[in-house]
Amino acid sequence: MKVIRVTSPSEGALLAYSHVKQSLEKGATTFGLATGGTPEELYALIRESDLDFSKCVSINLDEYVGLTPDNQKSYHYYMKENLFKAKPFKASFIPQGWESDATKEVSRYEDVLKKYPIDFQLLGLGTNGHIGFNEPGTLFTQRTHKVALTKETVEANKRYFDKVEDVPTFAYSMGLANIMEAKEIVLLAFGHSKAEAIKALVEGEQTTNVPATILQSHENVTIIIDADAASLLSETVE
Repeated sequence: MKVIRVTSPSEGALLAYSHVKQSLEKGATTFGLATGGTPEELYALIRESDLDFSKCVSINLDEYVGLTPDNQKSYHYYMKENLFKAKPFKASFIPQGWESDATKEVSRYEDVLKKYPIDFQLLGLGTNGHIGFNEPGTLFTQRTHKVALTKETVEANKRYFDKVEDVPTFAYSMGLANIMEAKEIVLLAFGHSKAEAIKALVEGEQTTNVPATILQSHENVTIIIDADAASLLSETVE
């Protein structure tokens, strides 16, 4: 793992943008995408750029169960507003949150991932160490699945909803094994709330209690963090 400390989330977004650009220039055709507040500045940079994804495929990490694409809290809506309107891909795949048959949806998404191996995967990091919606305790061998979200994750996501009761309690998510199949991974984490998870990821033992620690076994991972997220790391960590 390569750990890069930046002075601000804006600098981190610029650095992540350079990774996306370089990956595209080197021939990447399939991009794994993330949602939430962390990548918003990155997506803004991409929207304003001359990057062309018209021959590329995007595959999102996850989606809430029960939300349709027109729901403004859905990740379908988020991706459309934050990226796809300005930068359409040849094809874009996001879990179908409205699909009540979990077995059917998991099988469909696994077929997508087999057809389009991911070249570049963007990740955020949950305060409890989750990546995608792979909560603590998720097996490292886990593939696409329906996830019961932890109380901590629901609490962290309530800022996007009118009240905590409105936050979905289940999601469809790529599994940790799917994420590890990406050729290149860039993880962004900013703010004090991510400091404990970053310390565990960078300096801790590999454990399912902190799902992100699986990344320690990947050959091409870049972790971009600001001073607040890096605040618990040893000074020797570069």
